[in-house]
Amino acid sequence: MKTKSLHNQLVEWRHDLHMNPQISFEEEYASEKVATLLNDFGIEVHKNIAKTGVVGVLKKGNSDKSIGIRADMDALPINELNTFSYKSKIENRMHACGHDGHTTMLLGAAKYLSEYGNFDGTVYFIFQPDEENTFGAKTMIEEGLFTKFSIDEVYGMHNIPGMEMGTFGTRKGGITTSENLFEISIQGKGGHAALPHMSKDTLTIGSQIIVGLQTIVSRKLDPVEAGVVSVTEFITDGKKNILPGKGLIKGDARAFSDKTNKIIEQNMRQLVKGVCDSYGISYEVSYQTTCPMTYNQAEQTESATKAAISLLGNEKCNGNIEPRSFSEDFSIMSNTKPGCFVLMGNGTSGSYGRPLHSADYDFNDELLVTGSSYWVELAEQQLK
Repeated sequence: MKTKSLHNQLVEWRHDLHMNPQISFEEEYASEKVATLLNDFGIEVHKNIAKTGVVGVLKKGNSDKSIGIRADMDALPINELNTFSYKSKIENRMHACGHDGHTTMLLGAAKYLSEYGNFDGTVYFIFQPDEENTFGAKTMIEEGLFTKFSIDEVYGMHNIPGMEMGTFGTRKGGITTSENLFEISIQGKGGHAALPHMSKDTLTIGSQIIVGLQTIVSRKLDPVEAGVVSVTEFITDGKKNILPGKGLIKGDARAFSDKTNKIIEQNMRQLVKGVCDSYGISYEVSYQTTCPMTYNQAEQTESATKAAISLLGNEKCNGNIEPRSFSEDFSIMSNTKPGCFVLMGNGTSGSYGRPLHSADYDFNDELLVTGSSYWVELAEQQLK
């Protein structure tokens, strides 16, 4: 693979980023490291796009063709449980989603292409903040990502624990779900714990709503449609001997289509109304789509798969992989420019196989050369 000689350097960069994680829009360490390295490679650097975002511009030859390649930089508010030498140095901060690896792979591709790249056109290296809260891509676009820079198409990648290391997958159409955050506020009547008949207890009423929400996917969606409804918080103003009068239910819903998303929202509103009306209490429902479904364009998916087959061989590539139920704000970029989001296996054993966002997860260093070489292959293929 073309970046094989960079392996030790890639590992060093990745471990350094892993030890210094920062969360959304606070990625000053990663941002500065990225900008410094890109400058060292002789690549034109643009900083402070969406606060900590960085774009590197590398042009060779005379062609007007271009490609954008995106990597996310942010970490998560998690206390790391790993005990290896490069574990996080910052309390309640951890690269538990592999963005340290994503950033490093794109840096490796940038270094190789700046020195040996065989292409005619412009490569835009997009280092994005705040993927986790899904505002990073949106903010970079609002601050001129696609108006200041003439980017024809855009590509992104995510590592997948539990998928064989170094294998590749993508698909035409929807590959990751939309993310929809909901809040259900209920207003009953508090009272003494010994006198429940004189109150309208929002703990009991809210519990009925929570149980009912679990039937939306199982009883309201066509079995061939995929959706997820998860309640993540239930907050009341009750105490040891006080029945609550207020309740707030928060959660997260995922869908692979606008149709499914509308069915989930409509049934949620109908359920809450029915339960609350039966108890004579007031309510409010907020349902907000924060991240749309990631949709891969056919032409870019074919190009992405072709590059993977060229690098890895047919046996390690799946151009029609099953869609995934997580969400990705790369979708906002690929809704603006033609694009494709690809997946690469992080491995199946130990910390490499642990779920994303786990305190004992780790990005697989053996993937660094594969991923960076893939970006090189794709850039050179698209800019012949």
